[in-house]
Amino acid sequence: MEHDNTLAKNTLDDIPRAAPDAPTITALVKEDGKVTGYQLSEGTVLNKEQAVRLARQGGIAGVGIAHRGETEYLKSIPDGTDGNNLSHLPSVTPPQAR
Repeated sequence: MEHDNTLAKNTLDDIPRAAPDAPTITALVKEDGKVTGYQLSEGTVLNKEQAVRLARQGGIAGVGIAHRGETEYLKSIPDGTDGNNLSHLPSVTPPQAR
C-alpha cells in the first residue's frame, strides 16, 4: 500500500508532524462552492491561511500542505482510505461576521 500512496504524497509540499492531541478537520467551510476554511474537531473555524499556519505548527492532525498557484491549502495525507479525505467531509457555511 505504501507504494500506491507515494505519488499522492509527492503532491504535498509539506507534511508537518502533528501534536498527539492535535484536532482533526471535521468539515469544510465553503462560499460559492469554494473551500475558504476548515472546521476543526474541537469546534474552531479557521480560514485557509490560519489553518495552514496552524498545521505547519503541528496543530492539525492528518493533513499536509499543498499549493495551487500562490495559494496554500490543506490536503489529507493519503492513507489508502477515501472515506477520511477532506473532499468527503461535509460542508458548512462560514460564520457570519459580527
